Amino acid sequence: MKLLITKDYETLSQLTADLILLKWSENHRVNLALTAGASPKRAYEILAERLQTVHFDQSFAHFYNFDEITLKDQEDGLTMQALMQELFQPLGIEAENIEVLNAENYQDYDYQIAEDGGLDLVLMGIGEDGHFCGNLPEFTSFDYGVYRVPINPGDELYQLLDQATSHTPGTEMVTFGPQTVLAAKELVLIANGKKKAAIIKQALEGTITEDVPASVLRLHPNLTVILDQEAASELTA
Repeated sequence: MKLLITKDYETLSQLTADLILLKWSENHRVNLALTAGASPKRAYEILAERLQTVHFDQSFAHFYNFDEITLKDQEDGLTMQALMQELFQPLGIEAENIEVLNAENYQDYDYQIAEDGGLDLVLMGIGEDGHFCGNLPEFTSFDYGVYRVPINPGDELYQLLDQATSHTPGTEMVTFGPQTVLAAKELVLIANGKKKAAIIKQALEGTITEDVPASVLRLHPNLTVILDQEAASELTA
C-alpha cells in the first residue's frame, strides 16, 4: 500500500486529478471506474481544466459505474445521474465510452469487464461505516463479484437513500463486489476531513473484516491511499 498524506483537500484533489490524467492518457484502451460524491468533486473540476491544456486521444478511455441504485420512475439510477452531472457531461464523455452497470445486466458484468480487458483503475471513496462502492457492512462478503442488494421500503438502506435523493428509491442496488474491485490493476482510495479519520484508522490499521468492508482493499498489491491531514489524523505516526 502506498499512503500519501496531503496538507489539504485542494492538494489531494490536484494529486487525484493528475493520477487519473496520467492513466487516461496512455495510448491504448483504458478502463476506468471513478466514484461520484463530495470527495472527488474538486478533482474532477481540476481534471476538466487539465483536459483543456493537454492534448491526447481521449476516446481510448471507457468509464464504468461501479454501483447503481435504482430509482422509481427514473431511467437512470442514483449513481449514473450523479456521474453524468459531476463527471461525464463536464468532461464531454461520449455515450459510447460509458459502460453502464444496472439491475438488468449485473449478472453478466464480471464477464463483460474481463472481455473488455479488465479494469485499469478504480477510484473510490470510503463511507463512515467503512463501505466502498456499494459494499455495506451488513451485506458484504469478501467472496462476492458483482452482486445485488434488495431495497425494501422501511428498512435502514431505504431510509438512507430516501434522505439522499429527491426521487423515490427503487427496489435494488447493484455493485462491484470485493472480488471485482480486487481484480483491477490499480486501486486509489481517497478521503478527506476529520469525520473520516476514525474509519480510515480502522480500514488501514485494524483487522481485515467484513464489518469494515474497505479493510479488504489492503490485500491489493497496487493500492494508493490519498488522505488530507484531517483524514489521516488518527493513523499511527
